[in-house]
Amino acid sequence: MTHPFKALSLTHKKAPLAIRELLALNEAACQCLLRILQHELGLADVLVLSTCNRTEVYYASADEQSVAIVAAIGQAADLPDVAAYYRYFAVFNAAPEATRHLFEVALGLDAQVVGDMQISSQVKRAYQRSADARAAGPFLHRLLHTVLRANKRVQLETSFRDGAASTSYATLELVQELTVSIDRPRVLIVGLGEIGADICRHFAKSKAFAEVTICNRTTATAAALAAECGLRQLAFSQLSQGLQDADVIISSLNTATPFFTRQVVAGLVIQQPKFFIDLSVPRSIAADMEEVPGVLVYNLDAIQSKASAALARRVAAIPQVRAIIAESTDGFARWTRERGLAPLVQQMKNNLEQLRQKEMARFRKSASPAQLHLLEEATKALVQKVLKQQVLQLKAACQRGGTSQLEALLDDFGGEEAAFDRSQVDAEQRSLPRFLTAA
Repeated sequence: MTHPFKALSLTHKKAPLAIRELLALNEAACQCLLRILQHELGLADVLVLSTCNRTEVYYASADEQSVAIVAAIGQAADLPDVAAYYRYFAVFNAAPEATRHLFEVALGLDAQVVGDMQISSQVKRAYQRSADARAAGPFLHRLLHTVLRANKRVQLETSFRDGAASTSYATLELVQELTVSIDRPRVLIVGLGEIGADICRHFAKSKAFAEVTICNRTTATAAALAAECGLRQLAFSQLSQGLQDADVIISSLNTATPFFTRQVVAGLVIQQPKFFIDLSVPRSIAADMEEVPGVLVYNLDAIQSKASAALARRVAAIPQVRAIIAESTDGFARWTRERGLAPLVQQMKNNLEQLRQKEMARFRKSASPAQLHLLEEATKALVQKVLKQQVLQLKAACQRGGTSQLEALLDDFGGEEAAFDRSQVDAEQRSLPRFLTAA
């Protein structure tokens, strides 16, 4: 009766940035992977989650499918030798562990910067993708609804989300630290995807910079965000001038190969340190950029190491978050067990109805229509009482984890005749002659 829910996870905990960026999936690749898992591998309750720090697949299958799923990830990412990266994945082959992991991911406990608020919206989008593709069954729907309710509780009941300690906020902290000795520092933000837009909102609130400029390939996106945040906009065609003017360049460009290379900065006049911060996966800033005199490069792993003590309140709230997760997973486990009772309850109902019809047949020839009507009502009421009693016992056994009692009931109701408490039925049936007499 245990649901065969499983998970496969590639994160910063086991995989270095170079591996994570190789296996990062954009939206098109996520949809491609979802189709492969659903239609070629025949998996159910499929959820594909890919962010700058993780690539994960949640699925339901009686058999462990992690090797095939890694191959499918390679197919979606256009990587021919993906099997070599299998060792970087964590495998969760039991439903309780896979479920708990999803809670910890969605609520920010498993984030590189603890409490990262972006991950919950990324999980929502992954869920919407599964729902749109009809890859989510009742189990996954209920699980994600439970996860989202728990996320709301964390926001309302704890300080785990205080201070906006996301990757974007950690970037702001890093830039403030790097520019503390620079008079009127200027920041250029290039690329306005989800992280880039979040960076803009954080930097717009800061008073530490003389100028924050945004630059994006799509002009309309940059214009809308510039108006929202009150920031300066730079045309992408003028990027070279922006690089010259800025002290800090933050890149979250979506590109398959590094956009910022030694050649791009070769013509810059660098009189004081110029900091390049790479938030892209795959990386958009070439690693050898630091060979250019005066250029310093920081990537996502460096940002995580620079996360400040401002996260202390979130860390202190972790026990509260874990308590919410425990309560939510316990409730979800009860729902899962009770949902597994549905076939048994239906079998009980069918068997009791067969027995009721046999009892009715004993009186049909000798009873009047009025008596038969009363008998029909009485026997239906009897069936409902007995069924209700058995269902309550089953649910109680589920809540206690009473596997042996459930197995016994499954055996009892596997045959043609229903097995149940005869004393209750006999007591009810003794009153039937009185109904016939009264009629």
